[in-house]
Amino acid sequence: MLCIQSSSYDPFFNLASEEYLLKSYREDMFLLYRNAPSIVVGKHQNTLAEINLSYVMDHGITVARRISGGGTVFNDLGNLNFAFITNGTEGTLVDYKKYTQPLIDAMETMGLRVRLGSRNELLLNKLKISGTASHVYKKRVLHHGTLLFSSSMEHLSHALKAPPGRFLDRAVRSIHSAVTNIKDHLVHKMEATDFQNHILEYILNSVSGASNYQYSREDLTSIGSLSHRKYATWEWNFGYSPRYEFRKTLPCNDGTVLLQMQVEKGVIRAVSLSGDFMSTRQVHALEEILTGIIHDPETIRLKLANINVEEYISGLDNEELVSGMF
Repeated sequence: MLCIQSSSYDPFFNLASEEYLLKSYREDMFLLYRNAPSIVVGKHQNTLAEINLSYVMDHGITVARRISGGGTVFNDLGNLNFAFITNGTEGTLVDYKKYTQPLIDAMETMGLRVRLGSRNELLLNKLKISGTASHVYKKRVLHHGTLLFSSSMEHLSHALKAPPGRFLDRAVRSIHSAVTNIKDHLVHKMEATDFQNHILEYILNSVSGASNYQYSREDLTSIGSLSHRKYATWEWNFGYSPRYEFRKTLPCNDGTVLLQMQVEKGVIRAVSLSGDFMSTRQVHALEEILTGIIHDPETIRLKLANINVEEYISGLDNEELVSGMF
C-alpha cells in the first residue's frame, strides 16, 4: 500500500487526487489531506439545498462536490480527510467496517474508544466524529471520510444550516447529527498535524507492505488538470445537482410575491412571479428575463443590471429579488 500525505489545502485538488488515484493506479493507496474551509457535497445532492449560501459567500468558504454519494460535510484545517483506494472482487468492494477499523484501532492507541455507527459514521462517546462514503470504479473502490479533530463548530453549524422548505427535488438529503471534535477527548493534547502524523504512522506500521509515496511530476500535472476541468467548475459543483423546484414567498410594500422556479442542470428553465402587488410593467417580461440563465447570484445580478425590478413588482428592489431566489 502506497501512503500519501497531500501538501495541498485546495479541496478541488485533493478531491481530484482521489479520482486520479482510483482510476490511474493499480496499487492499493492510502491518502491523508486537510482542506482550507470548504463544504463538500455528495455526488447526488442538490448543492443549494444543503448550504447556507449567504453565510458561505460572506465567509469565503469553498463549495465542492465529490464523486461518492452520501451527505454534505464541512472541512477546514482542523478536519483530517482519509481515503483508502483498493482492489477487490465485484460484490465485496464496499465494506465500511474493513476500512474504518484501522482508524478505530489507531485512535484506540490514543486512548479513544471509537465505534462504527449504524449509518457508517464513526462515533466517540455517542457523538459523530466522522462521515464516510464509498465509490466503486470497475474492480477498485474508493472509501473515504472525515475525522473532525479541531474544526470550527461555528462555521460547521452555520454553513450547513440551509433554510428549509424551499427546494422540491429527489436529491439525497443530509442527515444531521450531534458532532464533537476529537481533540476535546484526548488525555494527551496534540495539534491537527500531530494527529495526522499519528494516523499515518499507525497505517505504515500495521499494514503489511505499506510505504510512503510522494506525487511525481506527472501525478501533479494530471491531478491539476482534472481539478481545473472538473472539480473547480460551477458545472460540477452546482450544475450537476438533480432537477429541482424552488418556492419562496417574498414581502413587498403592497403585499407578497410567490416566486416559483424550475431548475435543471443549474439553469432556470421556468419562472413564475405571482401575488398581490402593484406594477407599472408586465411581470411576465421579468419572468422571461430570468429564464434561461444559471441559478447563481452574481449571474442573476448581472442580468438585472439594467433592469429596475420595482417597475415590475412595486416595493421589491433588485437585490431583494436576487437574495429571494436562494
